[in-house]
Amino acid sequence: MTGKRPIIKPRSKIFFAAFTLLSVLFFSCDRTREDKGYEYFPDMVHGHAYQTYSDNPAMEDGRTMREPVEGTVPRHLVPYPYAADFEGREQAGQALKNPLTMSDKLLAEGRELYRVYCSNCHGESGDGQGNLHTSGAYIITPTSLLDPRVKEIPEGETYHVITAGWGVMGAHASLIQPEDRWKIVAFIEQVLQEK
Repeated sequence: MTGKRPIIKPRSKIFFAAFTLLSVLFFSCDRTREDKGYEYFPDMVHGHAYQTYSDNPAMEDGRTMREPVEGTVPRHLVPYPYAADFEGREQAGQALKNPLTMSDKLLAEGRELYRVYCSNCHGESGDGQGNLHTSGAYIITPTSLLDPRVKEIPEGETYHVITAGWGVMGAHASLIQPEDRWKIVAFIEQVLQEK
């Protein structure tokens, strides 16, 4: 042994390159336009789960969609303790205070959240003349947030109304995170109602 490396002939290099290219093309091509190619573990790709509203022979009532166990809540959810009635609203007004520290950034975020969730009904300026009402799509005039009576409502009550709804206004708890509700309350009180 002289320690020389074996010489790879040019023909072998071409064969190796062609084999590699054909392998890549063969394994990367789709079988159809909707298929992602070859599957090595198809049972992981195509699960045997039932569709949400399909019949399920494994369940006694035949339904796939199940109700959560009574009394349970998702891990991240803290149940809201105040009822959607006069008493609950008053309790919330007395007990709840905005836990967020006021800042320009917080008010800017509150402005954007108000624009997304509230301005369609209450209007950009809070006067109750949102485009749903002014277009005629919604005949009931939304509450003006600039009304002196509304300005006197404690921030906890405003938070409660956003959370649990009031009158014809629906509850927004499922749409807006608690911290974001407080940002909206801050924007309403610190910006809209101060004008």
